[in-house]
Amino acid sequence: MKKLVSLSLVCALLSASALSIAAPIGDKIKTAMASDIRTEAELERDRNRKPVQTLEFFGLEDNMSVVELIPGGGWYTKLLVPALSENGEYYAAIGTGRIKENLSDVAGFEKMKVIAEDANSFREEGARNYSLEATTLGVKDVDMVLTFRNYHNFGEQGRKKMNELAFEALKPGGIYGVVDHTARHMEPSNDSNRRRIDPVMAIKEIQEAGFVMVDYSNMHYKEDDELEYEVGARAVSGNTDRWTIKFMKPKS
Repeated sequence: MKKLVSLSLVCALLSASALSIAAPIGDKIKTAMASDIRTEAELERDRNRKPVQTLEFFGLEDNMSVVELIPGGGWYTKLLVPALSENGEYYAAIGTGRIKENLSDVAGFEKMKVIAEDANSFREEGARNYSLEATTLGVKDVDMVLTFRNYHNFGEQGRKKMNELAFEALKPGGIYGVVDHTARHMEPSNDSNRRRIDPVMAIKEIQEAGFVMVDYSNMHYKEDDELEYEVGARAVSGNTDRWTIKFMKPKS
């Protein structure tokens, strides 16, 4: 009888351990959101950016290998690295100077990898948007590539190169997740829409790189953003309409 009780106890402990290992990604993101390394300004953006819903929509799992393109100040980096640290891998590529300086020595970020440091984003003389020079991200067969509110920063050449790099880095069936500020369809470039981008054009370009569109979410739709003002304008700052689209590298 004692042996049966002991065996049952062992099974229960093993089951609890398995459940702990398989904790939903949303719980891990929420834990990272509560970290004291995040600033007040970063915390204030949580409600608007909806990181748990966004990353769950893209299908993030804690055992994935993930590349974040152009992480900027590391708003998403501070969530992705802790969520992936136990079972997955995080890579940051292109425009990584700020997170390399500010996060490399922070406890818990030891596994963060900075790649494609020779990539060069630059503005041609007189150009409004960036061009991009890079041959590869330096990784292969990753599960997911993500970029948040960066697609608009590049001109046609830069966007094409970014899409090519993402496609090359992903495994067949891998996911390319892109979020950006919405511009009116086919509206000519002007000072008000310079940090917005037409989602129809983005879909067309990303599909031309070889991707298949999988899904679209309206979680960042803002009815009161008339797509008229520059995204930093007081009328819309922090409340812009954004498109959230999930693409896949074909499995064959």
